[in-house]
Amino acid sequence: MKMEEKKTVIAAVSGAALFLLVQSLPITPNGDYERGALSALYLIGSWCTSAFGFAIFAQGWLLFSNQLSRGRLYSSALFLGVCVFDLLHTLGFIGIPFIRSLISEDRALWLLSFSRLASAIGIFLIFGKEDSPALLSGKNSILRKSIFLVVLSVIVFSAGSYFLQGIISPAQATFARKLLNAAVLLVYLLGIAFIISPARAEKSPSLLIIIRSLIFLALGQAFYLDASSGKNLQLLFGAVSCAVAYYWLLGGVYRLTLEEPFHEKRAIEAQINYLVYHDDLTGLPNRRRLLQQVDEVIESHRTSAIRSCSALAVLNINHFKHINVSLGHLAGDRLLQLAASRIQEGARRNEDLFSMGGDEFAYLMTDIGSVDSCLLRSRELLNLFDQPIELDSGEYHISLSIGLSIFPGDGDTAEQLIQNADTAVHDAKEQGVDIRRYVPFIQMKAKERLKLENDLRRALEREEFFLLYQPQVQLATKELVGMEALLRWQHPKRGLVSPAEFIPIAEECGLIVPIGDWVLRTACRQNKEWQLAGYRPICVSVNLSMRQFLQPNLAGKIGGFLKRIGLDPRYVDLEITESMTMDKEKAFEQLTRLKELGVYISIDDFGTGYSSLHYLKNMPIDRLKIDRSFVAEVMEDSNNAAIVSTITSMAHHLKLKVTAEGVENEEQLQFLRQQRCHEAQGYFFSKPIRAQEFERLFLKPTIFGMPS
Repeated sequence: MKMEEKKTVIAAVSGAALFLLVQSLPITPNGDYERGALSALYLIGSWCTSAFGFAIFAQGWLLFSNQLSRGRLYSSALFLGVCVFDLLHTLGFIGIPFIRSLISEDRALWLLSFSRLASAIGIFLIFGKEDSPALLSGKNSILRKSIFLVVLSVIVFSAGSYFLQGIISPAQATFARKLLNAAVLLVYLLGIAFIISPARAEKSPSLLIIIRSLIFLALGQAFYLDASSGKNLQLLFGAVSCAVAYYWLLGGVYRLTLEEPFHEKRAIEAQINYLVYHDDLTGLPNRRRLLQQVDEVIESHRTSAIRSCSALAVLNINHFKHINVSLGHLAGDRLLQLAASRIQEGARRNEDLFSMGGDEFAYLMTDIGSVDSCLLRSRELLNLFDQPIELDSGEYHISLSIGLSIFPGDGDTAEQLIQNADTAVHDAKEQGVDIRRYVPFIQMKAKERLKLENDLRRALEREEFFLLYQPQVQLATKELVGMEALLRWQHPKRGLVSPAEFIPIAEECGLIVPIGDWVLRTACRQNKEWQLAGYRPICVSVNLSMRQFLQPNLAGKIGGFLKRIGLDPRYVDLEITESMTMDKEKAFEQLTRLKELGVYISIDDFGTGYSSLHYLKNMPIDRLKIDRSFVAEVMEDSNNAAIVSTITSMAHHLKLKVTAEGVENEEQLQFLRQQRCHEAQGYFFSKPIRAQEFERLFLKPTIFGMPS
């Protein structure tokens, strides 16, 4: 149980015990001295009650007027009237000469009952619901209405008491007052029950203080139930209970309407500040905080007499997109969290980890002795991932690439150091190395790459792409059975740009989808034109990129292409890579939809991917294409020969066709024939050539059977 809840329970138990104790004490004041002492104590208690009531009014009205709430304003207005009634009751009951002629002891007791009735109903209505802001313009209006109601209540009370005095007897008046006091007690108890009801939200500490004040108001009202001018002890304990209740109410209203909103506002501001400077996925400081800290490091270097260096390492997870695609974004997010935890656990003094967003982190190392120490520490960071990361779906080995920028030397500002380290890590990934320190040449390469990307975006509309075709030959009959369409880019200034240079850029910037669509349409249209020209129909192979393959509407799009062109789907072979089948369920659904069109499906670069062989027996695949890296050294490397032999043997058992890529000489061709490889393509037959030359060399009727 929380502390405030304990205090509330203690207050309730103490109040009940006090009431029972007073009721059990046979104390009756005898003599003028005892009655005078009790009257003096009652006067002190009543004055305290009035003072605390006025303090509640002053606190809500005069202090912190720029932080208005309805609860604070209404409670202030309420206790303005309550303290006036309490004050008139006290003056009348004690017997101040001038007041005594206007307010008798009996009327003073009625004033006390009306005061408690007003406080009971008001507190129930104000604190029985959630607080809300109040407009500053409405403050004075509430005050005027409150004063008007107080004056009106005093007038009505005075007129009513004189009017009823001649109608009802004193005994009836006393009974009516007791009924009124009982009703007030009931309202207090209802207020307590309503506020602590389970249906309401968790009770704040300030609301528990108000509950304690209500408990003692109810206790005081219990004392007033049988109060009369002759029972000063009941009145005294009633006044003391109400004074304690008003004191607690003063603190509770302050905390509920001022202190708690202030701390809540501070907490919200702190949360916003945290979100501004931290990554919500990993909880690490973000790039904005990194900029600040690197600025501080640079400034400390400039003012320090000790000559040392600091390094900023940008860490990028290799092939993270494949993980996201194959395992899903939830698994990718979890992997980022685990990777961040592993790096952070390995951090040393003067080292801090930051999130750069996505799959990139920044690692700031300050006061490093030398550049060699930076490189050595970077290698240790890479070694943190020698052990696999365990996800719900299994264990996964990941690797990192690191780009380094070192101060002083690799940048004068935080922005330069971060940008240069980021440039270095992307160059490391392109070059296939683990660690790369920034050098100006890398920046030049990055600018060239950016310019190439901009040119690539306009290459389609400028019709700078074209296709080359490489023949595919059946080894048993030496017959042309197909061709592969290969994309090329004729840049107006650079000349012929290698696919190895622009395809990765197109993949990264999302252009690969429209470019891939263009390749498929152009190759299919060319194949249809050759069929219409009277040449024997053959199959055209087209590579699909990962982004293309993941399109949910891919089958419908390809079906639309073929229908508009008029090409039979059986003359189209779509080539995918093994990495596209890592998510087996999605890959199976996509391949099934493609097979329903009637096209062929081939696995390109077989043996170099990440997937298992499990998909071969379940997925609708027609052909395996042995990667050229295995064929190139098949006569020199026994391991490569064994791999090719195994692939062809397995394909025969699974009733799949096998095509060998990269055949360049007669020895390779004879080896593939011995392994019963079905088809082959490579420079031994022809390099990739333009459509006109392909038509002239291979599509003439006399060329179908090729010389051995």
